[in-house]
Amino acid sequence: MLYAYAALSEGVTYLNGSPQNTLHPAIVELAEKNNACVAGADFKSGQTRFKTAMADFFTGCGIKLSSIVSYNHLGNNDGKNLQESHTFKSKETSKSGVMDDAVVNNKALYPNGNDMDHVVVIKYVPFVGDSKRALDEYSSRIFLNGVNTISSYNVCEDSLLAVPLMIDMVLLAEFFSRVTIDSKKMGPVLSYLSFFFKAPITNRDEFVVNSFTR
Repeated sequence: MLYAYAALSEGVTYLNGSPQNTLHPAIVELAEKNNACVAGADFKSGQTRFKTAMADFFTGCGIKLSSIVSYNHLGNNDGKNLQESHTFKSKETSKSGVMDDAVVNNKALYPNGNDMDHVVVIKYVPFVGDSKRALDEYSSRIFLNGVNTISSYNVCEDSLLAVPLMIDMVLLAEFFSRVTIDSKKMGPVLSYLSFFFKAPITNRDEFVVNSFTR
């Protein structure tokens, strides 16, 4: 919040790439007061972006996901910080929320809303450093009550996935901060950037899109 306050006090756009609840309503109000913009939260880079694509794959095939279990371990400061229960809780919420869009837009498969089991586990393992291990298991009930399970395993330097995304975000945010519609600026919340975040905040719900197909 201190970083956000400092940036917005100078009229500088602030992108919240972490899962922390930085963009308090008062922060958004400060952005509007100083003609600045905000977007966030929690950049969607590797595992969660893949999960977004997988959700579209399953729903596009008419297969209802019944269970998603995601396991991660890494050894950088991100992994260390996520050992704190409050920090992990916000991360768990943001990583789980990306499925909502695919579910909401498929009433045939999910007539009762999001009723899948979705579990996220993150462990700190100092030895592996920035080389994050991400395992996912997607399970569905299929014809004659059979069960279909697809598992994925990804190893990647986590920061190398995030930095190019951050560069894209800076360029897009700078562009959107200059765009006007009917003589009105797009801010203070750049809702059009919602796809790049796991848990996007918005002042226009219809602009929040997490699903590739949407």
